[in-house]
Amino acid sequence: MKPTADFIRGLPKAELHLHIEGSLEPEQMFEFARRNKVDLPFKSVEEVRAAYAFSNLQDFLDIYYQGAGVLQTEEDFRDLAMAYFRRAAADGTVHAEIFFDPQTHTERGIPFAVAAEGLLAGMAQAEKELGVTSKLILSYLRHLSEEDAFKTLREAEPYLDRMVGVGLDSSELGHPPNKFARVYKASRERGLKLLAHAGEEGPPEYVWEALDGLAVDRIDHGNRALEDPALVKRLVADGMTLTVCPLSNLKLCVVDDLKNHPLKRMLDLGLKATINSDDPAYFGGYIGENWTATTAALGLTRDELATLARNSFTGSFLAPGEIASRVAEVDAYMAHS
Repeated sequence: MKPTADFIRGLPKAELHLHIEGSLEPEQMFEFARRNKVDLPFKSVEEVRAAYAFSNLQDFLDIYYQGAGVLQTEEDFRDLAMAYFRRAAADGTVHAEIFFDPQTHTERGIPFAVAAEGLLAGMAQAEKELGVTSKLILSYLRHLSEEDAFKTLREAEPYLDRMVGVGLDSSELGHPPNKFARVYKASRERGLKLLAHAGEEGPPEYVWEALDGLAVDRIDHGNRALEDPALVKRLVADGMTLTVCPLSNLKLCVVDDLKNHPLKRMLDLGLKATINSDDPAYFGGYIGENWTATTAALGLTRDELATLARNSFTGSFLAPGEIASRVAEVDAYMAHS
């Protein structure tokens, strides 16, 4: 039996690769700009959407940083988070681990605490009102220096007990993971989990560096790891989770057609892949659209979708008991659907 949209929506799932600033919809951009008296270079929502015709990662980043300029207050960050969580809950998401980019905000004069307090408030509200649990991940911007990252880690000190890990995002090419080896070591010493974007546009060597140079707990993207059989073997042996983002890969021309996406091959090779939305406002779909579009394009089976759902929990930073409970929910859903 082919999986239906209703089946996919009802399947309990976690989202492990979501940039909260990347969930800023054009309508929100204008709403926040109005209430904060920020001038935008766009005249309408339609003009913003037309600007979302990216050809590569850098094209996207240019408008992403421009859009983030409307985020000024704790209320903005809380509202942004709640808008995301409502969409995620409607898609069957019961847990989310979200990235935020503090340097994007501190560089324009917004204190670290404004973003952190606003997002944490939104996360608490989502758990209370929607039953969606979440964890917050601080991302270092790799196009900036490691000293900038150290400064951000120092600014984060009062909040580290409420954050689960650190990530590495922004322009990948020319900024290998080892550039941040010292700050990753310092982050680990503070009890944080370690993640890094690797193998999206960057080569397989960047994935090796993330594994051996940074000692990451999870790889974000990882598509190009498939070019190196030894690397695939290593990732399988380590049980390393890959947070794959199909519609993002399509929008940024990492793949030319969703039918050519490597996700099914990843599963066939024994890789612990997951489906995520990355920057959904910019890339054409939240987690539900990613699951349904990828299922249709690749002909994924119900059993493969169940594997992806289980992977999303076993690859999360939930406590072992919570992971077991969530996996049991997937198994129960499969048994009764």
